[in-house]
Amino acid sequence: MIDEIVTGKQVTLRPVQADDEAKLSEIFSDPEVARWWGDPAKSVQDALENTDDDSQFLIELDGEAIGFIQCTEETDPMYRHASIDISLRSPWQGKGHGPDAIKALAQFLIGKRGHHRLTIDPAAHNTRAIKAYERVGFKPVGLMRQYERGPSGEWHDGLLMDMLAAELRD
Repeated sequence: MIDEIVTGKQVTLRPVQADDEAKLSEIFSDPEVARWWGDPAKSVQDALENTDDDSQFLIELDGEAIGFIQCTEETDPMYRHASIDISLRSPWQGKGHGPDAIKALAQFLIGKRGHHRLTIDPAAHNTRAIKAYERVGFKPVGLMRQYERGPSGEWHDGLLMDMLAAELRD
């Protein structure tokens, strides 16, 4: 678990704390976030639970919580890598804050945690997210068929994307 503040050019990533429930609820209740993350109450509960391999952060802009980002670190030396998930509230989407948060966390995971490869797995039809990830340096690896059950109950495909340390864009 990472308990450090990570800073980007625009945003700050602050580790989630027990008293962040209201902020998380506001993030996960946003219709554009719930569309991809599902039940807001479950998402809040999951974000408040910490494990040794998972780290959760609020994305803050000028002190306001505008989103959530998390990472999971695989520690087995044969498979060592980290994966990232992110959500931004609607008013802050499309303004470069998502790529800034992803890049800041990626730089931290590569530079301070020693990961050589990062993964991310958006819904295959989430074109806005895919474009944001590509801006940071992630590349499509493959389509995972019927990968995730969406909030509507239907299965949808996921796009597995990864990025090697040398591919992180400036």
